[in-house]
Amino acid sequence: MVTEPNNWGRFGPEDQRGTLNLVTGDRVLAALSHAVTGQVLQLGMPVDRRAPRLRGRPEPQHYMSIDGADFAAGARPVGAGLRMADDALIVSPHGTTTHMDALCHMWEGEALYNGYPAARVHSYGARHCGIEQAGGVVTRGVLFDVPAHLGLEHLPAGFRVHAGLLEEIGEVGPGDAALVRTGWPLVWRRSPEEYWSGQPGLAADAGRWLAARDVAIVASDNAAIGGLNARQLADEPLADDLHLILLHRHGVHLVELLWLEELAATGRRDFVLVVAPLRITGGTASPVNPLAIL
Repeated sequence: MVTEPNNWGRFGPEDQRGTLNLVTGDRVLAALSHAVTGQVLQLGMPVDRRAPRLRGRPEPQHYMSIDGADFAAGARPVGAGLRMADDALIVSPHGTTTHMDALCHMWEGEALYNGYPAARVHSYGARHCGIEQAGGVVTRGVLFDVPAHLGLEHLPAGFRVHAGLLEEIGEVGPGDAALVRTGWPLVWRRSPEEYWSGQPGLAADAGRWLAARDVAIVASDNAAIGGLNARQLADEPLADDLHLILLHRHGVHLVELLWLEELAATGRRDFVLVVAPLRITGGTASPVNPLAIL
């Protein structure tokens, strides 16, 4: 049983959405007021072999199941003058594409968020807290552009963003989505090896600071919300693991591997954020292409 402050039972014994419950109709309507120009920015990474990913994670596999050569050879008749192409995509969301983590993704002990038995996470999916429970999200997004605040292009690999720094930059409230820019994807363009040398990210006290403010989502352009070392692992002890603090204890969904450069260049701090995960029954995550509406 979780003993540190948490949201287990707060939204009822059958809750599987965590702080997404705070994104009520009133908050959605209030969030829409932050759209001023109507400009829409995509915050997802391209799904291809050239996009940033964790070392050791498989590249997305995208191939054409029907292409122009099939028709040229006469192997795929469809009808008089009618031609087509079709393709297939195999992707492992965690560490490979922009994605939203489900509340069943990580846990400690024998229970998922809200006390659901971890033994019910089977090879065919999770019985509880799967990504299909999240639903579509429309809320206020708040950008914490940490490198810009410090006068840097991007944070160094070993940098940890503490609560005090977030508080210097801005504030968030219940139901908001906090987006933390580290600038680390810029390093991938320079050198994948340097990208894999570690990653900057949130410190444990920053995760607790965000959870205390009842955010619905914590998102970042790094691969794990928290920082990583050169072995692509977190250095923090289990009690301070960001996934356990946010997903497991507080029911805060995470979005990782964002592309935030165009958003940061606008100078906007508040905007409408739209995130729609796929309805993967029992899934531990879903690829997403979040939208910022300015």
